[in-house]
Amino acid sequence: MPELPEVETIARGLASRVTGDVIESVWLGSKPEPLKSKASEIVAALESKRIAGVHRAGKHIIFDLEFGGETKTKPKRKAVGGGARSTQQNKSQWIVHLGMTGRMLVCSDDQPLEKHTHAVAKLASGRELRFVDPRRFGRLSVAQAFEAGGREPLDISLEDFVGLFKGRKTLIKSALLNQKLLRGVGNIYADESLFRAGIRPRRRAASLTREDLRRLHKAVQEVLKEAIALGGSSVSDYVDADGEEGFFQLEHRVYGREAEPCLVCKTPVKRVVIGGRSSHYCPKCQK
Repeated sequence: MPELPEVETIARGLASRVTGDVIESVWLGSKPEPLKSKASEIVAALESKRIAGVHRAGKHIIFDLEFGGETKTKPKRKAVGGGARSTQQNKSQWIVHLGMTGRMLVCSDDQPLEKHTHAVAKLASGRELRFVDPRRFGRLSVAQAFEAGGREPLDISLEDFVGLFKGRKTLIKSALLNQKLLRGVGNIYADESLFRAGIRPRRRAASLTREDLRRLHKAVQEVLKEAIALGGSSVSDYVDADGEEGFFQLEHRVYGREAEPCLVCKTPVKRVVIGGRSSHYCPKCQK
């Protein structure tokens, strides 16, 4: 499943390519699973809207939409104090969650439609935004103002980070994956962050000292920033908005390296299952 660095990479690529373009029409496939909002609501929210921007919220790609292009609603008589509400009604958001195998691509309109394409937004520029998802775990929805929940790991302060985990009885690996606490951190980057911080994934969050949490806070932010700089990790189906793979998988120190020697101490990397997810760690470097 694409995690924060992959989604950030895709969102940045989309923002640079489609911001300012207008969605002229929308086609949705017949499979119901990808649609978290009703098909009619998605079409109504997207068609004839200008893409004002694209950004990431947790593991979601958010298209900020506003009335643009040739279709505008006729102005209504302005009520006293109603200006802010009218402005809000002219804006909406298209929310894309990629699930495990979802891709959001910018294509020319003559490019053959891939199998498992579930949505096509035709743009005024002649290009198309296409959502492709073979396993159909991705979700498409619309809203006035999307709330992702959890704290943004790239922005959270040390004090707030310590406050999130201090005293929690859950395993620290499970706590890092809890999107209600930190949004966007997934299996790969939790493993890599815990390795750099020297903390085993099965440690209880409540057992971590302030110094442990300081190292983990630093590691989480460093790992995520490095992964974004390298375009994310392509370990399965992930590609960016241009169809290109990322390179951070070449920098993984423990994730996916079961039984291979630790890059620091040469001890074989171990794999355990926590909450149904694989966790990788070095039994010597991590305490």
